[in-house]
Amino acid sequence: MVVCSHPQPMPSEALQQFLQRRLGLSTNALNLGMRQAELEQAPLPIVLWSFGLLSLEQLQQVLDWQNTQE
Repeated sequence: MVVCSHPQPMPSEALQQFLQRRLGLSTNALNLGMRQAELEQAPLPIVLWSFGLLSLEQLQQVLDWQNTQE
């Protein structure tokens, strides 16, 4: 379980689309990750990785993508 000390924002639509379209994450996996991320107040990509829904390489792709979005 990953727990943050401060609330995390809801994942953006762009992030959700990236996860599904570019990384092939299923809708069910995304929904599970989003529920768990909200429960734990943890970043969605970290939760998906901790549940084994993203590989370490895919997690790095998400983090790299996020860095280009800011």
